[in-house]
Amino acid sequence: MPAFYVRGIFVMSEPKRIVNEVSLLAKPLLPEFGMEMVDVEFQFESGRWVLRVFIDKDGGVTVDDCASISRELGDLIEAENIIDFSYAIEISSPGLNRPLTKEDDFIRSIGKMVKLKMSKPFNKRRNFAGRLANVKGGMISLVIDDNNLVELPLNEIDKARLKYEFDN
Repeated sequence: MPAFYVRGIFVMSEPKRIVNEVSLLAKPLLPEFGMEMVDVEFQFESGRWVLRVFIDKDGGVTVDDCASISRELGDLIEAENIIDFSYAIEISSPGLNRPLTKEDDFIRSIGKMVKLKMSKPFNKRRNFAGRLANVKGGMISLVIDDNNLVELPLNEIDKARLKYEFDN
């Protein structure tokens, strides 16, 4: 059993540590391959630990890109002894519902539909969906519901993703 189970209680800090350390390894590695890191997750699911690293590049990510990064990053994780128990590593494209994690992600997404969750309520709401209108001075402008414009601080966004729009 992994060391972060204490008397049957899951200690959250260990998965966060792993995500942070893997992120620190991946950020300088990916530009060497012409890619950027989008997100890292480390979760227990279906009876096993899974490390997911989402990558992207202009023109999209190929299966060969994922395989190359999996080998390189897996070797670095092992060499640094970041994870000392059994886990699966998955490298993939962020897909249609790409997470937005950095200010540059939001800037590239101006004009697109986004879905986000705030870390604390704003106007008695934590969840928002709408069209991203602007990013300026640490704030985003979002056109929501009935064409209302709401401004939200970037540093208080807990999670944000692109919301895929289907053509009718």
